[in-house]
This record gives sequence, C-alpha cells and structure tokens, in this order.
Amino acid sequence: MTTDKSDFLTEMHARGFVHQCSDLAGLDARLARETVTCYVGYDCTAPSLHVGNLVSIMMLHWFQVHGHRPIALMGGGTTRVGDPSGKDDTRQLRTGAEIDANKVSIKASFAKFLQFGDGPKDAIMDDNADWLLDLNYVDFLRDVGRHFSVNRMLTMDSVKLRLDREQPLSFLEFNYMVLQAYDFVELYRRHGCSLQMGGSDQWGNIVSGIDLGRRMDGAELF
Repeated sequence: MTTDKSDFLTEMHARGFVHQCSDLAGLDARLARETVTCYVGYDCTAPSLHVGNLVSIMMLHWFQVHGHRPIALMGGGTTRVGDPSGKDDTRQLRTGAEIDANKVSIKASFAKFLQFGDGPKDAIMDDNADWLLDLNYVDFLRDVGRHFSVNRMLTMDSVKLRLDREQPLSFLEFNYMVLQAYDFVELYRRHGCSLQMGGSDQWGNIVSGIDLGRRMDGAELF
C-alpha cells in the first residue's frame, strides 16, 4: 500500500508501472507541489513502434492527465549510434534517410495519446539530432566525457551483460550511454525537464543522466 502525495505516482503504483526510482520521496514531493516536465526517448530504428513502447507512452499520457508536461524525444541522433541495452549483438546501423523516414512514420502515433501545443502543460516533441549532430568531438570529450568513469560504465547492465557473454561491444555502442545522459542535460536546459522515465533496461543510462546533470549544472533530476 503506497502513500504517495502526488496523483501521478498514485496512478503509476496502482497500475503497476513503477519498478524503481532514484529518489521516490523526493520525486513525489516535487510532483505534489509543482508542474514537472518529463521525457521518454524513442529511437527511430523502425517505421513503427512496438507494444513495449506503449507502456512508456501511457506513462507520458497519465503524466499529462495529472497536470504535468511530457516530452516525447525522437532519437534522430542516438539512432545513428545504436543502443546496446538488452541486445546480444550490435544493432544494424541505419542510414540518415532511413532514420528520417522512420521518424516521420512513428511521430503520428503519439498524437493519439498526448495533447501537443504551445500551452504550459502541452506535450512537446523534440529530436536529439538537433544538438547531437553538431557537437564538436573534442569539446564534447572535454566538457562531458570527463564526467564519466569507464570503471562505472563497465558495471552497467547494458555493457556488463554483453561482456560477460564474451559478445562484441563496439566503441560506437559504448558511447550510447554518454549521449543519452547528455540528452537529459540538454532537455533540462531547454525545457526545465527534471524527470526521465523508461524501461528497466534503460536504468543505467537514466542514472548516468541524473549524475551528469548534477555534475554539469547542479541539477536535481529524477
């Protein structure tokens, strides 16, 4: 029996959507006292979403129903790298044209569940290609990469499981965690986004973003 103060977490617990949270009490207090902005990221690896994506889309839907602002983040940039989470083999790399076509195709799915617009609680659709594709590599290493410990990255499930099975993990995929963490920082700066939700396979990437936001901007993220 939960004793959440916020309507959103009460709803999420009732529906069995909560597996773990970086600071449940802190998030509950934040949700109860103010409008919060949250995002979920969706890589554009196919022209349509799958049923597993529906869980997180419904989380964004109920987030908006209870008075908060959701962001559906298109992975126009991260899809070019490929998320190793939950995969035994390297993902097939997509061309820029394929990614753009997939992005256009899946965008329409969100309008069925979220209300988009210019209001303070209307949903936002953003694309990490807007900030990732123009990054200067050396500057990114100096400004962002220095905050990451390879020792810690090797303990994350998305990396550790692949290595434990002696399956290849490319340097390209190894960087995915850093890029997703940086997405959280960018969305915090652009939209005041303080919450990231996702599947349990994304836990390592999410907490890396929380840590990066604290180190770079002193932000309290969840």
